[in-house]
Amino acid sequence: MGLFDRLRGRRGGTRQARPVRGSRDRRGTLDRASQRADLTHLEQFVATRVGVEGYVEPRTTVTETTILLVAADGEWTRRRIDGPDVARKLSKDLTIPVYDAQVTGYPQRMRDWSARQQRKL
Repeated sequence: MGLFDRLRGRRGGTRQARPVRGSRDRRGTLDRASQRADLTHLEQFVATRVGVEGYVEPRTTVTETTILLVAADGEWTRRRIDGPDVARKLSKDLTIPVYDAQVTGYPQRMRDWSARQQRKL
């Protein structure tokens, strides 16, 4: 038994981490899983905006996988999604392009739109 096992109170064998009750394999995150309301919001955003693109953001220790949708004018929204595969399927169903945010970054129009919103306040 190693030092870290003793600190955790383990004796012998390895233990499997258990997911939080009512979640979909959320080990290691502090966030809730996506819900149907998240998908509905994303569908409505695409239906009511022009030129929407999706940016998949990876799961972190704090948040689940998210998708950020950016319209042609820069307006954006972000919602949880049940993984990159679901984000890609959703974007295919909604016929919008999808990118990996870690690879492409975010479009300038999104930052410009956010700056305009800040000036309004």
